[in-house]
Amino acid sequence: MTGYEPRQTVPQPAPQPAPQTRRHVSRRTFLRATAVTTGAAGAGITVTARAQSSQTAAPALAEMDLLPLPFVHGVASGDPLPDSVVLWTRVTPDESATPGSGLGAPTRLRWEVALDPGFGRVVQAGEVDSSAETDHTIHVDVRGLGAGTVYFYRFTVIGGPHAGAVSPLGRTKTAPPAGAPLARQRWAVASCANWEAGFFSAYADMAERGWAGDLDLTVFLGDYIYEYAQYEYAGYGPVRLHAPAHEIVSLADYRTRYGRYRTDPALQNAHAALPWIVVWDDHEVANNNWRDGADNHDASEGDFYTRRDAAIRAYYEWMPVRTTQGSQEGHIYRSFTFGDLVELTIMDLRTFRDVEFWRGGSRQPGDARTMLGSEQYNWLIGTLERSRTKWNALGNSVMFSPMRLGAVVQNPATRPVAKALSSNILSSSVQAPGIDEVPLNGDQWDGYDFERRRLINELGRLGKHPIFLTGDIHSEWAHTITHNDTQIGCEVVCTSITAPNVSESTKLRPGHPLLRTAEGYMRSANPQLRHCALDTHGYSVVTITDAEVMAEWMRVDDILAPLSPVRPAVALTWRKSVGFTA
Repeated sequence: MTGYEPRQTVPQPAPQPAPQTRRHVSRRTFLRATAVTTGAAGAGITVTARAQSSQTAAPALAEMDLLPLPFVHGVASGDPLPDSVVLWTRVTPDESATPGSGLGAPTRLRWEVALDPGFGRVVQAGEVDSSAETDHTIHVDVRGLGAGTVYFYRFTVIGGPHAGAVSPLGRTKTAPPAGAPLARQRWAVASCANWEAGFFSAYADMAERGWAGDLDLTVFLGDYIYEYAQYEYAGYGPVRLHAPAHEIVSLADYRTRYGRYRTDPALQNAHAALPWIVVWDDHEVANNNWRDGADNHDASEGDFYTRRDAAIRAYYEWMPVRTTQGSQEGHIYRSFTFGDLVELTIMDLRTFRDVEFWRGGSRQPGDARTMLGSEQYNWLIGTLERSRTKWNALGNSVMFSPMRLGAVVQNPATRPVAKALSSNILSSSVQAPGIDEVPLNGDQWDGYDFERRRLINELGRLGKHPIFLTGDIHSEWAHTITHNDTQIGCEVVCTSITAPNVSESTKLRPGHPLLRTAEGYMRSANPQLRHCALDTHGYSVVTITDAEVMAEWMRVDDILAPLSPVRPAVALTWRKSVGFTA
């Protein structure tokens, strides 16, 4: 977040095909059934010590019931193209070969891709070896697949003590043919999952929808992990504890933290159910990182570039991405085309950015700080110029639209809300005329306004209809994007999976009147703002058709409960030449 942040199951027979209509089952039944479907026997949650509670008392600490060796961390897929998708797993060859340990013998695996979950119609297969050099993670870029097709995949150990062991089942889907007529895409949009702050019920809901064929893919916009030490940033938690216990700095540390996250059964299932397209934000490295440093890094933690490179290496190892550290391009910004309907362009808003306006800083005349860096900016504009789709979605890890807090700052009662939203909050002595002179959140695009205006002008010049898909701020937002007073697109901001929202940061209970007051102030101060909610957790579902974009915010009832329901809440539709309607 860009405001202040501190320094069950029993083995069952082979899986059956997932139905193509939405299943209606209880949360507990779903978790049990989908753990079986993915082969995740034993991947439950053990709650110990204190009694489970609501948001008024310390919750019980929990441990994940691990899958058996060697497939402790499940499977995943990502970066779907019309003829290809990346498959991922990690092998744990023995109990000493934990993530980050550097231990364990190489393991040879067979991978298979089939048109059916029983693998009666295998279409591609091959072999691959794990090694300690890559933390025993496996990436397979499967080529020669059919476009717009659902596939199932698995890994099998060929030799050694685990010979014959089969991974959980994975389900994936290739992109439709580029340029072909396409009626609809439906994506989960998510970010900001803090292990200690709550349970991953949002991922469980995403998994249910994925297995049912209700979603085409997940767009994950950063803060997949958090780098903090135990107890340092846990909201009303911790519900469970980070590993390692200290703030992560080294390659072994980052690998261990990813390994910890990937023991969560709901996260494993969300990866197994559908392909992900991912990008990092700051916490995959350190809070508010930029090209040459980070707010949450100092000299006592060693060289920043060494830490950053370790974090990036672990990210590439543990995430189902085609771009790898050793690739020819060597960067994570990239684009994906889905028929003639939409092109998704993923931007890296951390690696190349100038330093932000730090707290108390001021804007200088002619300031032209860059968020993207010149090379990425030119690539982005070139990609937009070549695009021939009806929509252009931009994967965007920090909020693009302006955020003016107005009376939220001036009213002493709501000022804590402003502090929770802003990394550059002004002193109470500054009066209203000064507020618009300094970006209240210099970590967002507000701190890089020159480049933001350049990008909007290019989108207008090219006649594009942008859909900015955004995470980071741990709250729900919807904005219109305008060029020369004409609405050309929209921004959909998902809330956090579990990372502390404004309610938790201010200790104001969800639904508190001061939160509603602050939201009203912000709608008055920001004419482009159509929706704002500061006290929720969950994810968004974005449905794209020829004429409109529908955004739905899916909300978790209680992130402190291991099996919390997730419910549809607000839904808005942005239509060309019309704008947002409920």
